[in-house]
Amino acid sequence: MKICLVTTFPPSQGGLSEYGLHIAEELRRNPFISLTILADKISPVQSELDGFSVLRCWSFDDPANAIRLLTALGRLKPDVVWFNLLFSTFGRNPLNAFMGLLTPLFSRLSGRYTHVTLHHLMDTVDLNDAGIRHAHIYRAAGAVATRMLLLANSVSVLMPGYRRILSEKYGHENVHVRSHGVLTQRPEYPDFSRRGNPEHRILAFGKWGTYKRLELMIDSFHAVANVLPNTKLVIAGGDHPQASGYVESVRKKYLGNPAIEFTGYVHEDELPDLFQSSSVAVMPYSSSTGCSGVAHLACAYGVPIVCADLPDFRQMADGEELAIEFYEPGNALDLARCLIQFLTNSEKQQAMGVQNFSTALRMTMPMIVQKYLRHFELEQRTEALRRVTRFRRLPDWVPSKALLLRMMTRNSPGWVHRSAIPRLSANRPSRKGLLNDNVNGSGHLSGTGVPQNGHGVAAGSGHASPLGWSAAPPARGGKQTGAKESDRGQESRASLASTSGESEANNSEGQQPGGIDWERVPSPPQIAPSNGANGNGKAGSRGTGTGSNSSGREGATKASGDPAA
Repeated sequence: MKICLVTTFPPSQGGLSEYGLHIAEELRRNPFISLTILADKISPVQSELDGFSVLRCWSFDDPANAIRLLTALGRLKPDVVWFNLLFSTFGRNPLNAFMGLLTPLFSRLSGRYTHVTLHHLMDTVDLNDAGIRHAHIYRAAGAVATRMLLLANSVSVLMPGYRRILSEKYGHENVHVRSHGVLTQRPEYPDFSRRGNPEHRILAFGKWGTYKRLELMIDSFHAVANVLPNTKLVIAGGDHPQASGYVESVRKKYLGNPAIEFTGYVHEDELPDLFQSSSVAVMPYSSSTGCSGVAHLACAYGVPIVCADLPDFRQMADGEELAIEFYEPGNALDLARCLIQFLTNSEKQQAMGVQNFSTALRMTMPMIVQKYLRHFELEQRTEALRRVTRFRRLPDWVPSKALLLRMMTRNSPGWVHRSAIPRLSANRPSRKGLLNDNVNGSGHLSGTGVPQNGHGVAAGSGHASPLGWSAAPPARGGKQTGAKESDRGQESRASLASTSGESEANNSEGQQPGGIDWERVPSPPQIAPSNGANGNGKAGSRGTGTGSNSSGREGATKASGDPAA
């Protein structure tokens, strides 16, 4: 399967570049996937990451991005085009961003299966808090762009509430809910020995400057430090693309405070040490723009989370069972109170850390990407079958019908490619027992058994029969006195002799001899005590009942156990 992934990609630091990297890493590990990344251009030019096929064919804020991407897709001819998008992925300028968001529609119109992973919706973003002027114009343009994105073959969103909005407001049902994932292949169990030893590290991680600002976090930290001196605030990450120079201005303001540390941009290899040494991760946001990648990074290392009580975060915590403490948005004192209560409760720290680690085990990137691939393959095979069914409507006199069918499906991945989904090896039994053990290596009968009672049931050899016990039951009404094998044989032959006349009568009526009347099959015999006692507790005796012979008629069984006439 050939996949083109359209995303920002490192060393670019554009939005979702880290998420695109983790998707690409999982796709690259699959031997049945041919991956090409259509990434954004960076200046100055830097060397690409090893092991990835990257084609940097579009630029941020370039109005011709759609044309450049379609040209690259026409040359590569992929089976699947996968877009990893925010509404601001292609530009800050509204017109350039809108034109770039039309690319999935053009990709589908060109005949390629197109999927969009949409990380937020314009309907839920607080544009005023994000510093957007003329918010009503942006809202209207966002609604049109959303409708254009929904014209792709399929769309994935990261929260159930987003799917509800797209279904109820826009009337589209080709929307799927996918988990965000924890951006790692193997979550790490929390290392509690490094937390609070010798100090508690409060981590604030993200791209700062718009709806993610540091003033409230720093004010709260001062209140926490007055009560708990052994605390330190670690501010990691750089500027948001729309707030250049913001982090540097804050760093200069608190340059002389040793309790506040600025790390700047954190490389992927440094993330484990950063999170494992942190007692809590704080998300001091004034609004949200969808599912938080920072929260899922914290889960990957078993770090508890404290964040603003916003609807998106509530929905994320409830839907994915994340351990999150909420505070009132914009209230620095409430955030300080929440942090003090948390840092002074070691049992709560461990419980929340283990819960987030357990959640991360269910959302690893291999699991997330495998679900996408399963969906892509199912859609491709469905389309291949849809093409085949068109030929069923053609009359039989059409010449070269088979040849036309092969030509129509020659490029169909569902027919000519192996499945991209790894399959587990099935544990198949080497031998499958049948009634009377008549089975050969291929699972077919190798012989016929000799009926041993009036029902035509063949005597088994200790294997489980369809009735649920190991050996075939004796003829109804036979004595249960623990006789030797020779006595059992004589009883069986006597039973056959007594019913032979009735069997011949059945044959004359067109019935099969020796057939089992399944409605009258006796229930499995109960386990009897070693002294021969029957199920009623009396040794050597049986209660009266009705029996069925080979003709299907009933006969009374004597209390002494002798066969009925």
